[in-house]
Amino acid sequence: MKIFNTRLSTLSDTQKAQLAEQYQADDYLLLDFDTRQHSRFRAITVSGEAVGVDLPRTGVLKGDDVLINAADELMQVIAKPQAVTKVTADDDFLLMKGAYHLGNRHVPLMFDQSFDQGDAGYALYFENDHVLAQMLENLGLHIESTSVPFEPETGAYQTGQGHAHGHSHSHSHAHSHGESHSHKKSHSHDESHSHSHGHQHSHSHHDAPVGRSNDG
Repeated sequence: MKIFNTRLSTLSDTQKAQLAEQYQADDYLLLDFDTRQHSRFRAITVSGEAVGVDLPRTGVLKGDDVLINAADELMQVIAKPQAVTKVTADDDFLLMKGAYHLGNRHVPLMFDQSFDQGDAGYALYFENDHVLAQMLENLGLHIESTSVPFEPETGAYQTGQGHAHGHSHSHSHAHSHGESHSHKKSHSHDESHSHSHGHQHSHSHHDAPVGRSNDG
């Protein structure tokens, strides 16, 4: 099994062309956020090949990160669309209030306009949790279920890890984050993992078909 243990920061034109060919052949990893939080795990490419990832603990894997192994083989990571909760509000102050309450509970949050289908307002996204959704509705915010590639904010002191938001993402190959991936192959990984949060209710993430390792 191929083991990818280095994350590339820059790509040559030759490597970009190679990734484009691999994408056409479904030779890439389509991973949800829960899996991308871990530095060591086993995964299945879209084409069905088992590979291993064994990285230094250098932060969450982002959509479009590229990995390389000892044989100089490449593997691109693409953020998998997953079920999340979208939060909007009638005014920015109310949305900011909602973000405060979610942040106070250490909930991973994505701030993005890319998936708002022309909506001029801002939106928050978080992994589905009916308790949090009810809290936000009680505050007067609007809640809806959707499916998007989930790329939450990283810590303010982690430079170089976040994506710029409020614009569409372009890639060297012919796809974008907003497109719909429909792959019927199953994705299997080694272990399951549970989150603990600093508040008094439990989180249950129901849309995580990709398993996870505990070595995040």
